[in-house]
Amino acid sequence: METIRRKAARPENRWAILVLLALGLMISHMDRTSMSAAFADTRFVGEFALSHVERGWLGSAMFWSYGLLQMPMGWLVDRYGVKWPYSICFLLWCLAAAATGVVTTLSALIVVRLLIGAAESVVVPATYRYLANNFDESRKGTALGIYSIGGKMGPALGAPVAAWLIASSSWKTMFIVTGLAGLIWLMPWQLLLNNDFPSKTELAAAKRRAASVPLGNLLSSPVVWGGLITNFCYSYFAFYCMTWMPAYLVEQRGLSLRQSGLYTFFSFAGIAVVAAFAGWAADRLIARGRDAVVVRKSFIVAGFVGATTVLLGAYTRSAQMALFWNVVSLSLLGLVTANNLALVKLTLIPKQAVGLNTGLQQVATSFAGGVSASLSGWLLHVGHSYTLPMLAIFMFLLLGASSTVVLLRRKWAPKVNVTELEGQQPDQRASIT
Repeated sequence: METIRRKAARPENRWAILVLLALGLMISHMDRTSMSAAFADTRFVGEFALSHVERGWLGSAMFWSYGLLQMPMGWLVDRYGVKWPYSICFLLWCLAAAATGVVTTLSALIVVRLLIGAAESVVVPATYRYLANNFDESRKGTALGIYSIGGKMGPALGAPVAAWLIASSSWKTMFIVTGLAGLIWLMPWQLLLNNDFPSKTELAAAKRRAASVPLGNLLSSPVVWGGLITNFCYSYFAFYCMTWMPAYLVEQRGLSLRQSGLYTFFSFAGIAVVAAFAGWAADRLIARGRDAVVVRKSFIVAGFVGATTVLLGAYTRSAQMALFWNVVSLSLLGLVTANNLALVKLTLIPKQAVGLNTGLQQVATSFAGGVSASLSGWLLHVGHSYTLPMLAIFMFLLLGASSTVVLLRRKWAPKVNVTELEGQQPDQRASIT
């Protein structure tokens, strides 16, 4: 009743909050991408005497802590709401991002990147908790398409901004400015979002809801494992681009640092536009009576297959064609973005387990970031070019398409333990099933 009174006093504008969630995601990705711009700066690499392998490990550092805390964050927001966990973590990661500009040793760099990853681990579980509570099936794709724009525009804007700051001043200034600038976001977040921190009664109800779909039910579902695979394969390519694309464009295709930032912008702007359109288009088909699972799976498979054109860029000798396929392949991956997110984190998942499942899925996502950054660095060291890293991307994309077809089926969705809900009132049970 307390929650109902709070919302009655000041109704939330869910679309405005969705935009804030997208901006929060954008800021988190800008703070990740700033390191990739530093990798392309000879002064930064020289100051820390970084090898290809060390660049890979440094690029992957934040993803390990990010992945480790995904499930605890999912558990947290399922029980304690979205507003305050997100606010506290947002403040911490912005301060850690700014601190990257004042450290002087490689070990200190790794520590602040681990802190950024730990704090950013709240972003996705909190977002999906909010979306599950406020958007129905015919709006999920559109909502996720809008939200995913933040994840793509973060690298799209972060790369050229970071490159400009480095070229105009230094890598230290870049980290400090990009880290502290994000703090502006906290003011509208605090003003627009109602306090959803639960009372004792609400907390007890939240615990019963979470207990109805325990971790064991998730781990026994082929849908969850299919989602882990598709999220890993999608994220492997996306995080490769966030981590290594500027260095690839400078080192292998001969672009300047500023030019690499511009082409990185076009690539991520492309995937953002396609992701938003694909989510909207799928929603329209579902609203007309098409099966949601079939529609979203079709978009996902088309996106994985289309993104394999990255290999054409690896083998072409023409710099112009390499840049063309660089933009096209990542843009086509946008067909996967919103529809995969909706299918494996919302559509096929019981509402009361959204936070925990999202945390679990994000383990695969963050693991992909760590593997992509470090494996690509090792493959670059072995092959002395970016062909082997792109060949690895090609193989993971095919695996993602196969997993979508075979494992993402409604009959294999996680089961709800109905007996765990018996202690709740009928209206409470209706609101969570």
